Formats: sequence, structure tokens, C-alpha cells
Amino acid sequence: EDGGLVERDPRLIFVPGHGDVVQALELGVPTMQPGEVSFFLAAFPYAYGRPGSREPDVPPEAPLLFEVTLLEVRDGPDPQPLPPAVRLRLGSQRRERGNFHFARADFAAALRSYRLSLRALDGPTSAPPGPEEEEELREQRVKCLNNCAAAELKLGRAEEALAACEAALRISPDNGRALLRRGQLLAEQGRDAEAVLVLRRALELDPANKVIHTELSRLAKRQSPPSST
Repeated sequence: EDGGLVERDPRLIFVPGHGDVVQALELGVPTMQPGEVSFFLAAFPYAYGRPGSREPDVPPEAPLLFEVTLLEVRDGPDPQPLPPAVRLRLGSQRRERGNFHFARADFAAALRSYRLSLRALDGPTSAPPGPEEEEELREQRVKCLNNCAAAELKLGRAEEALAACEAALRISPDNGRALLRRGQLLAEQGRDAEAVLVLRRALELDPANKVIHTELSRLAKRQSPPSST
């Protein structure tokens, strides 16, 4: 509103629907014709949200005016085999974009970005990954699946969150974050015996974790028969 320039990109390229840009551009640019110049006045939910942003430097709850020139429209490329390093870079970028949406409580957009990240990580490769790249691909998949579970929970979809946890554990059976969340979800479904086994395994890996101790204590009290008088 004070006329300050917060961001400039002379040749921004994005695919609508991938969540790589703020919602004002996601919604506005597809209405334009090549060569057209448009101004979009965006309330903060369609820009950088309630918390604003550090990079670019946008204050909390700031409306923004976007000046956009549509230079070119292209058909989306067919999925091409990519080198492992490129898959890793795309996967990381899309996961970080998902984290951006998650921090702004746009959990549906976050989930979309996490799924796009998984698609990049699991896409066709032009060369077999080396041992270090294979390990990093595995780690990124587990991070994305854990983030998918968190977003699904925020959207009230416990079954989908549980499926994401189980997918993460198929890749990394001793992932503490996935074990804890799976145990909590099983307990919520009343599957106490399964939950206890999962949480005990999580506790073996992280004996000082107070959350796991609390969950196991709660389950123990629930399973104990009431004392008779």
C-alpha cells in the first residue's frame, strides 16, 4: 500500500495448479491473453497470507498489487526421464513450497505440493542413481510422506494420514516421526494393541521422547480394568 516494490521477476515460468506461485497469480494469469498487461490487487489470503514473508519482505496481512505481462503460453511438457540430481532438486523445491503453504494454514495447497514433490522423486530417470542419490531420494520421499500425513490430518482425513504414515514406514521402517503418528492414529481408531506395539518400537528408538511416554501411559490407563470397590 505504501508503493514499495517487494518482488520482481523478469521471466517467471510456472504451471497453473502446481502451487508454485501465490494464489493471485494462479487465479489471474490463466484469464490473460499473450501480450496482455494486467494488474491484480490481491488481499492477503491471495498473496503471502496472514504471516507475510521474509523473502520477499512482505509485512503480515499485506495486500499486494501485481503487475503482470503475459509473455508466452506453452503446452505442458510430457514427463521426461530426468537425471537423479534434477529429480532431487524438483522434489525439494516442491516440498519447500508445500511447507510454505502449510505454514500459512493452506493445507490443501500444501498437500498438492507434497504430492507433486513425490511425483518428481518417483518419476522416470534417465540414469540409475548412485548410492548417495538413492539414499537422498529415499529420505526425501519419507519427508514428503510424513508431510502428507500432517496435511491430511489438518484436513480431517485420518485414514489418508494413516496410509501416508504406512507408506513412509515401508521405505524407512524405523522412522520415528511416522511411527509416532501411526501409533497415535491407531489409538484414535481404537486399535490399542497395534498402537502399543508401534509406540513401543518408537520408544526404543527415542527413549527420552515425552510424547511417546504420554501416549503409552494413556493407552495403559485405557486398557486397565476399573478397580472394584
